[in-house]
Amino acid sequence: MRILLSNDDGYLAPGIQSLYQALKQHSAVSELVMIAPDRNRSAASNSLTLLDPLRIQQHDAQIYSVSGTPTDCVHLGINGALDYKPDMVISGINAGANMGDDVLYSGTVAAATEGRFLGKPSIAISLCGDQHFDTAAEVLVRLLADLHLQDLDNNTIININVPDLPLAQIKGILVTRLGRRHASEPVVKAQDPRGGKMFWIGPAGSAADAGEGTDFFAVEHGFVSITPLQIDLTNYMMLLKVNQWVENKW
Repeated sequence: MRILLSNDDGYLAPGIQSLYQALKQHSAVSELVMIAPDRNRSAASNSLTLLDPLRIQQHDAQIYSVSGTPTDCVHLGINGALDYKPDMVISGINAGANMGDDVLYSGTVAAATEGRFLGKPSIAISLCGDQHFDTAAEVLVRLLADLHLQDLDNNTIININVPDLPLAQIKGILVTRLGRRHASEPVVKAQDPRGGKMFWIGPAGSAADAGEGTDFFAVEHGFVSITPLQIDLTNYMMLLKVNQWVENKW
């Protein structure tokens, strides 16, 4: 496999560095290149940089940083920055969970989504904390061993969330659906030194739909959560009702 590795925490983040080292030792990996943001771009979602040029800087033989978003990084890596096209995209390891509604904001998931948009199998992996990145790396290495034998749908993005535990304490793997959070907390108001108003985005809401079968439930009980995601956001159950609503409007 020729793997393009990216993230949203930046190329110096411990999660991507840990995963890079683990993948370098993987016998199935023939080419490995890291192309990641030059700084933390968490919650960048699927944004592309269109109004400014992107600059890429090489730090090691196979490590590059980009003055853009996670989506920019993967777009460059597949569409011309390399002299070959990677076989797949891996995004992570993120410091912090990407479960439930998080996937709409997540730069980690967005990097994998861009890979899928451009025709490559893609995986996003997050550690639900910031300590045991070696656990998450080992989980991914084990999953990669027979990934090439799996008949996964071409539109699928694999989203993995790993409890922040030593490997020996991981209870197993559960295939899950996305849970759902409560609305985020209110913005935090502040004042700059000149008396101007400032606002910080408030913390994410707590889990609302976290029952058995969800990603929240799996991680809370010590299991790795794997959720297959798809890009199509169409609400098919509402097509008939919306059609009836607009039927006589024109």
